[in-house]
Amino acid sequence: MMVTGKSLSRWFAPFMALFVVVILSGCFDKEGDQRKAFISFLQNTAMRSGERLPTLTADQKKQFGPFASDYAILYGFSRQLNQALDNGVKPVVDSVNAIRVPQDYMTQREPLRQISGGLGILSQQIESAKMQADSTRSSLKQPDDLKKAFDAAYEKIVTGPANAMQPLIPAAQTLTQQLVQVGDFVAQQGTRVSFVADGIQFPTSQQASQYNSLIGPLSAQHQAFNQAYGALMDSVK
Repeated sequence: MMVTGKSLSRWFAPFMALFVVVILSGCFDKEGDQRKAFISFLQNTAMRSGERLPTLTADQKKQFGPFASDYAILYGFSRQLNQALDNGVKPVVDSVNAIRVPQDYMTQREPLRQISGGLGILSQQIESAKMQADSTRSSLKQPDDLKKAFDAAYEKIVTGPANAMQPLIPAAQTLTQQLVQVGDFVAQQGTRVSFVADGIQFPTSQQASQYNSLIGPLSAQHQAFNQAYGALMDSVK
């Protein structure tokens, strides 16, 4: 029996419709798998990575598909934060911890002077990185389940640390500037000052009074810095 073109089209039409449905279903399943994999990564890896977020591997980028670019928002800010910590905040901690006796005020004053001068720039960099992350995030179109997981990760990785940096930088600036003043004062005394054991001696009561007025605020300033630094470290655990 001869089958006409019209008959063939009648037989193939249901098959083609089924084929299209299968293809579309496959696409939807792929997107769902990518989304689920990314949500799992956010919850079980990114939010538990502490201070250093991991870089995505080639396999992970393939597994997450277009959602890998969402992770880039978190990773980009985290990288900027780590640079600020490594280049500005942690050197403050190291220099402060290196001051054990009065002579150390002099040896640490130049490193602290350089650190103090760069803290304002770091503050601007973090603020700019946060604004950029917020702007990019606002343009995302995420399904509800992903948005919930991403918002939690964003709060943990971006918003929390950015808020914690706000009091930390001024506290670091205040402490470093005061330490530099103490170091400058001791250095200016030259041979008129002597170091005995872990203490310092001045030939006049005026010098001793000036020194005491300079070191007087250090305890409270150091405590304020430690509290702010501890809050930041807690935010990135």
